[in-house]
Amino acid sequence: MSELYIVGTPIGNLGDITYRALETFKTVDVIACEDTRHTLELLTHFEIRKPLISCRSQNEESAAGKIIDLLKKGQNVAYASDAGMPGISDPGSVLAQKVRQAGFRVTPIPGPSAFATLVSVAGPGGKTLIFEGFLSPSPGKRRKRLRELMATGNAFVLYESPFRIVKLLTDIADIEDNRRVVVGRELTKLHEEILDGTSVELRDELASRPSIKGEFAVFIAGSTNNAKLSTEYTDN
Repeated sequence: MSELYIVGTPIGNLGDITYRALETFKTVDVIACEDTRHTLELLTHFEIRKPLISCRSQNEESAAGKIIDLLKKGQNVAYASDAGMPGISDPGSVLAQKVRQAGFRVTPIPGPSAFATLVSVAGPGGKTLIFEGFLSPSPGKRRKRLRELMATGNAFVLYESPFRIVKLLTDIADIEDNRRVVVGRELTKLHEEILDGTSVELRDELASRPSIKGEFAVFIAGSTNNAKLSTEYTDN
């Protein structure tokens, strides 16, 4: 029976693509992708030529139907978002569910993720880790959700654009100015940068720059009090 492969692709450095991902792209009949232009550049770099179809957040429902039709015809399909693992703040989760509901196998081909990349170097943040992704661009909704997340006392990871990163750090500082934060900018790329400090320190550092470029992943450590309570509970 034909299959859908959910394929992780590099978040910046093309050298991070896996051998298995390349083999999957080479052997499937069709590649569905979030942005055909972006994926075409990736495939061209590795000298792979395959028919491409669009499956982005705006058309994921209808695209899933077309992909299921291809699977019914016996064709194998790979799906790639623009960068990282599909379904993690990227399209792909709706597609995977609908294909599985249609009776076809959905096979993950693991690859890079900005979330996992940052967490691997962020240091301890507490027993529990929450992945939130992008917060609402609305200031009120963003602050409300930040307060909820920080009130849990658990570590969490956000994604943010260069246009709102200082605003995000300011909001965090207004809620709790001594919470440890690790910011990853342009992860795996040429100008990769990892900053570690309090929300106030990192806000002031980035705000002092004449310009800010690149995509950000942000790790907010769990509160000290919460870590202490967790240790005491475990010991008892």
